[in-house]
Amino acid sequence: MAGPAVAAPAGTAKAPAAPAASPVSPADVVKAARAAALAHTKDTGVAAADTLKVKDTLVDPEGKRHVRFERTHQGVTVIGGDLVVHLDAKNAYLGATRATKRQVSVPTVTPKLTAPQAAAKAAASAGGTASTTELVVDARTEDAVLAYRVTVTGSRDAEAGTARSVVVDAASGKVISSTPHSDAFISPKLRSTLRERGQKAAPRTTRPATPGPAKPATGSFPAPANGTGASIFAGSVPLITTQTAKSSFTLKDPGRGNAETRNAGKKELEAFTAGKAFTDADNKWGNGTAADSASAAVDAQYGITSTFDYYKKTFARNGIKNDGAGPRALVHYGDKVGNAYWSPDCACMMYGDGDGETFKQPLVALDVTGHELSHGVIEATANFEPTRVDEAGNQFGEAGALNESFADIFGTGVEFATNNSANPPNYLLGEKLGLQQTFLRRLDKPSLDVLEGTVDYWDEGSYDREVHAGSGVSSHAFYLLAEGSGKKTVGGVTYDSPTHDGSTVTGIGRAKSEQIFYRALTRYMVSTTDFHEARTATLQAAADIYGATSTEYKTVDKAWAAVNVTEANTPKR
Repeated sequence: MAGPAVAAPAGTAKAPAAPAASPVSPADVVKAARAAALAHTKDTGVAAADTLKVKDTLVDPEGKRHVRFERTHQGVTVIGGDLVVHLDAKNAYLGATRATKRQVSVPTVTPKLTAPQAAAKAAASAGGTASTTELVVDARTEDAVLAYRVTVTGSRDAEAGTARSVVVDAASGKVISSTPHSDAFISPKLRSTLRERGQKAAPRTTRPATPGPAKPATGSFPAPANGTGASIFAGSVPLITTQTAKSSFTLKDPGRGNAETRNAGKKELEAFTAGKAFTDADNKWGNGTAADSASAAVDAQYGITSTFDYYKKTFARNGIKNDGAGPRALVHYGDKVGNAYWSPDCACMMYGDGDGETFKQPLVALDVTGHELSHGVIEATANFEPTRVDEAGNQFGEAGALNESFADIFGTGVEFATNNSANPPNYLLGEKLGLQQTFLRRLDKPSLDVLEGTVDYWDEGSYDREVHAGSGVSSHAFYLLAEGSGKKTVGGVTYDSPTHDGSTVTGIGRAKSEQIFYRALTRYMVSTTDFHEARTATLQAAADIYGATSTEYKTVDKAWAAVNVTEANTPKR
């Protein structure tokens, strides 16, 4: 369990000085939250047969406490049973945010199928090899069912991520769902579209200057050392490495939780530790081209450490899981892999070198890394899940769209925080990849992304829209909250953001908007959150930080209305 985050992150409102509070006891907070969940079963859906397992505990600067739980029912893990219990500064119950809207109940937890039978059905369905099998209660639909969750490896192809979570009905043997473990930057649908159109990416690489002199450590080893790197996309960058001997350095940053990049050697490795460490004699890494295997590693290491810094400095989040551990990356993953993704199994980034057809460079651009590592943060918090996944691995639904949207929002945040002149920050995603439309997605007017068919506004089609296409709804709301509607130039890029209702929105700034969306994600969202629930969550976050009568709160409401997400058109549940 991560420790409570009590530091006020950058960009938050300054609350009036309060009397010094007693130190917060995480154990007391958890105990109070568990008791409240059972005492308020109508709100939480927690029954006597349920056991709550702590996933995260957070304490706000204003004093509120939030405990995120995962659930078991009669000793069986519940999919879609996650909830967050909210307490005040005295551990009194305030409310709950829950994924399933009803109590979890199944007639029996004794399966008709055996685990090997379920594993065989899952493996056949996904076209791979079953590894782990777990009995679960699937509470994602109207009626909870007893099922097996089977991890299948070697399924599909490496460009989409090879591991899948397959849920099989424990009575009928029917496959309920089959979800990729990894969130790939290039979706199966986009990959097919690019290949059908014969589009070839022309990456906007940056020729760096020759790396300057490195500053080796003095004294005993291992020790941190100041190195330099020639990247493919971000120019010449500083790197903190680990010096292990007088003329030996490893691409590992001891000051950032041992953040490290390794070489997969074109193999489809499943474990980070199986990768080969990058070492160097003079602490000057890469030559700025893919011909030197260390160049992609420079981009990756720069990206994962920049993302680590962004979350720590902006939100006081100490690592992807808020546990102090630095991010890790494997470059040169697989053979002809034109993709990059966060792998929960490896707990690391994986970067392919390109497919040799559409993408001929490693996908190691800064915003790609910021986006994908943000999937790791989302997994550790709300853990948004798609409503369904098709045979090709494309994901659908509003929660899945929020997953992509928040990764885009924080991915652009990494660029702005890093502020590298060779990789100028903007509200575009994938602009360095060299696509014909000059970017992959953008936040100000998402529908300019014609490759994925991204939308600007919510409609009922959002219920079952492909997640990258649907992500435009909340990404657009964030942009409007931060920068406002209409024409605007930020960092040399011209934007012109429309509104569904013809209204004019005046932005409150990126720093405040990031705080609101991050607070909402980590406190008030769960695996099934949809766009209207996201609106409610961000309003609550704005009220927490700035007050319910503040300009910030009112602008959150206006921004969501401008993308057609309002209280009035909230679907009946």
